[in-house]
Amino acid sequence: MAAVQGGLVDAVEEKNLKSETAADGLTNNSANDGRALSTSPGSSSSSGSSKAAAGPPEDQQTLLAVLQFLRKNKLTESVEILRREAGLPEDSLDGKGADSSGTGGAAGSGELGAVDASSLLSRVTGSASQASSKGSKSVLLISLHISVSRPAAGAEDQPDVNVVLSAYSQQGDPALYEVYYSGLKKFIETVLDCHRAELSQVFYPLFVHMYLELVYNNHESEAKAFFEKFSGDQECYYVDDLRVLSGLTKKEHMRGNETLLDFRTSKFVLRISRDSYQLLKRHLQERQNNQIWNIIQEHLYIDIFDGMPRSKSQIDAMSGSLAGEAKREANKTKVYYGLLKEPEIELPLDDEDEEAENEEGKPKKKKPKKDSMGSKSKKQDPNAPSQNRIPLPELKDSDKLDKIMYMKEATKRIRLGPDNLPSICFYSFLNAYQGLTAVDFTDDSSQVAGGFADSTVRVWSLTPKKLRKVKSAADLNLIDKESDDVLERIMDEKTASESKILYGHSGPVYGISFSPDRNYLLSSSEDGTIRLWSLQTFTCLVGYKGHNYPVWDTQFSPHGYYFVSGGHDRVARLWATDHYQPLRMFSGHLADITCTRFHPNSNYVATGSSDRTIRLWDVLNGNCVRIFTGHKGPIHALAFSNNGKFLASGATDGRVLLWDIGHGLMVGELKGHTDTIYSLKFSRDSEILASGSMDNTVRLWDATKAFDDLETDDFTAATGHIHLQDNSQELLLGTYMSKSTPVIHLHFTRRNLLLAAGAYNP
Repeated sequence: MAAVQGGLVDAVEEKNLKSETAADGLTNNSANDGRALSTSPGSSSSSGSSKAAAGPPEDQQTLLAVLQFLRKNKLTESVEILRREAGLPEDSLDGKGADSSGTGGAAGSGELGAVDASSLLSRVTGSASQASSKGSKSVLLISLHISVSRPAAGAEDQPDVNVVLSAYSQQGDPALYEVYYSGLKKFIETVLDCHRAELSQVFYPLFVHMYLELVYNNHESEAKAFFEKFSGDQECYYVDDLRVLSGLTKKEHMRGNETLLDFRTSKFVLRISRDSYQLLKRHLQERQNNQIWNIIQEHLYIDIFDGMPRSKSQIDAMSGSLAGEAKREANKTKVYYGLLKEPEIELPLDDEDEEAENEEGKPKKKKPKKDSMGSKSKKQDPNAPSQNRIPLPELKDSDKLDKIMYMKEATKRIRLGPDNLPSICFYSFLNAYQGLTAVDFTDDSSQVAGGFADSTVRVWSLTPKKLRKVKSAADLNLIDKESDDVLERIMDEKTASESKILYGHSGPVYGISFSPDRNYLLSSSEDGTIRLWSLQTFTCLVGYKGHNYPVWDTQFSPHGYYFVSGGHDRVARLWATDHYQPLRMFSGHLADITCTRFHPNSNYVATGSSDRTIRLWDVLNGNCVRIFTGHKGPIHALAFSNNGKFLASGATDGRVLLWDIGHGLMVGELKGHTDTIYSLKFSRDSEILASGSMDNTVRLWDATKAFDDLETDDFTAATGHIHLQDNSQELLLGTYMSKSTPVIHLHFTRRNLLLAAGAYNP
């Protein structure tokens, strides 16, 4: 395994170097790349070799073992470069050289293929620390360690933490950490303005990892001094992370912190132009700053792009997440964001409609309506997934009836726009001393449900029609099942009431969702379960157990049957109502999953997290196909546009960000709220976006203008970023204050009336 890993590492090094040779002025292969990072341009190989030849026998044995290891894997160019750098004669790797090197040589000549990679690394690292005062020889060995200990390409996101930490524990004076960091800071402050903003991105991850190294190695006083001196230099949007970091002052504190563990083991992604990267690399070469280069190699992923460096505003727009920006490769997968073909259902016309049309002498609405619906059905969207990409439930007769009702409502829908804003109906929950934690409306706006901190779920009817339970089995046997009004007869009038209370959870209810057919209700709770309730009997049908910690959100698929959940365990789960176990588990977030949403075509799921990222998951295979960064706080609201092309997100930073799903890019930023955004909703025709916040306001935004103003030239695949317009005030259509009620849910009725809900806070 050691041999294979060595070959992969060298191949990766060589590939990386070839792409950088022209700009770097380096002409040697991969091993020289490692050496050049540590050797000043003025030092010659002859001076290095003369000192190396005078080194102790242990060093020579280790070096010969490494050379034999490289030769065994047919890395002859690397062998030659290292041999020349160390000043060894050409025959040193033959039998004579191997014999003279004692045990190390014996292992190298015969059994090196079986040598464990970790033992070899420890020998190299050990030799480096022993020879720290012996000039270029020690530099060579340290750079060897950096090069060989890099993980293989397939495992770059999961570096061996033990190897990394053992390397840290071998390194020098803790007092020099301030010197290293100050030196880099001074350099970045003196470079050209166009590069300064990009290079400043390295400050935060370097600061965190250097501080953690000091804490890990029990240099508590130095760590405290380092933190106090440089924490104030970090970007304001990392202030919450720094507050957590300041509490980690001992090695023991680090072991139980999951977020910290993720930060150490997942690479922090920085997107930097090639020119800026070369400046940084050259500076570290000249200063022989291995301490910082080691952290960059082990813990940072530099996503290099060709082109002009980004401005400070462009970088700030995308920065702020726990693990840096998303790699551009993460957003290149094809996403089928189009809508599924609608089933063809004839829309019957009411008699009164027909009479009205005949009186006016106008053509009937039936034909145009049928044609318009038919054109949608017959034309398959090229960006839509195939109908059978994932199995979806078949339409029941009741579903078809509901579709017909929906189409009828759609004919009476109000067309919204900047000059025609929706009316807003606000539902205030009074005396909600139990603490209202979640709200949802049925699609037809006939019922509303609330989840409460006292573990209950309450359902209200919003129409004169009261909520009734189905009759008992004995009474159902007496009903004439052939009668036209059988659906009314099965309901028990004795149980009619305006609201129902559902008991079952053993902790606060944080998520709630009606099924599209209004027969079921989902609720998720702090008790780690999701419950499926029947709205015919108002009883719990199933308790889904899979999460080990609180479940913050759950949502039904637009087509029913499937639902998604996310919680404190940082894993989202896809379920089907008739399965006790989840069908898919979506793992990748570094902190709690706070909100979940299905794409309108049910093929994708979006999750928002406290790690300040949004991820889009493919339901078919469970893969993450989009990662969006840019929020500066935990994300609490997500909404897809009804055409499936765009996603809106809201967070504790008070900003609404707009995303183009197909291109995988941020396309807009809406600023105006002064507190956490808890709800987002597009109008039925996606003309208007409504946002509800803890600042007690509902704001309406011109979604059409926000998306139509996009220029296709801005979609640059090379850099993966665009120029965002600061046009929030132009897009803001209205701000509506509630008396003292935070807005936690928004819903557009089928006729485009906006419903808002929240608990009055006296």
